[in-house]
Amino acid sequence: MRHDVPTQMAAPDPLPDPASAPAPALATRKQRIAAGVRDSFSAGLGIFPLGIALGLLVIQAGLPWWLAPALSLSAFAGSLELLLVGMVAAVTPLASIALTVLVVNFRHVFYAFSFPLHLVRNPFAKAYAVYAMIDEAYAVNASLPEAERSAPRMLAMQIACEVYWVGGGLIGVALGAALPGPIKGLEFALCALFTVLTLDAFRSRHEVHSVLLAGASVTVALVLTPGVALFTALLLFVALLLARHAFTTRRPACRAAEEAVDA
Repeated sequence: MRHDVPTQMAAPDPLPDPASAPAPALATRKQRIAAGVRDSFSAGLGIFPLGIALGLLVIQAGLPWWLAPALSLSAFAGSLELLLVGMVAAVTPLASIALTVLVVNFRHVFYAFSFPLHLVRNPFAKAYAVYAMIDEAYAVNASLPEAERSAPRMLAMQIACEVYWVGGGLIGVALGAALPGPIKGLEFALCALFTVLTLDAFRSRHEVHSVLLAGASVTVALVLTPGVALFTALLLFVALLLARHAFTTRRPACRAAEEAVDA
């Protein structure tokens, strides 16, 4: 006799729980934002004291306290804002202020040539990236490898830098109102910050030739045009970099032509 044995049906696989499903894109974005905040720490060590110095200078110059955050938001450039405090306190003519702004911030034009704005797709985010393209943000981003750059990381670093600057200015205003006497020497943090960022960029890129060209440009500018040394040094440095680029790209072409003729 044959007995029919019911076939055992395999139990269907359980459906994955949407709550427990991984979200790689979201995690990657969060990791990039966290990396951008970490990138800002090295620059923030100099930006935050500079913001405090700005707030102190505003109070010591007898200007209203709200001028510190107003300058920080309207003209997000540390070296320029420190100059503007003294010029506003001295009631400098607007034409002189405009010329100073042009000379001091003209270097930002050259930043746009190599700053990775193409990574930012959103037009509003790109506008903010242009607005927050300060020296520190450029130097920190230049030290990153090309494969590690991204829009969330860059924007998070820029936002963090602005928070350091604005927050430092507000703390400086509070300290200036509380302390009985003026504090001097904090303005040296700007020079120290640029020195540290330059050394970091040099260590990551190992570009000895670029450092030598920059030193030669500054030396010539200080000797020939001491009044507008920064402007002259930038123009000369860009000209030297373009000449170096043309020379380095021309040599392989000449070698290839010589090898083709020999063959």
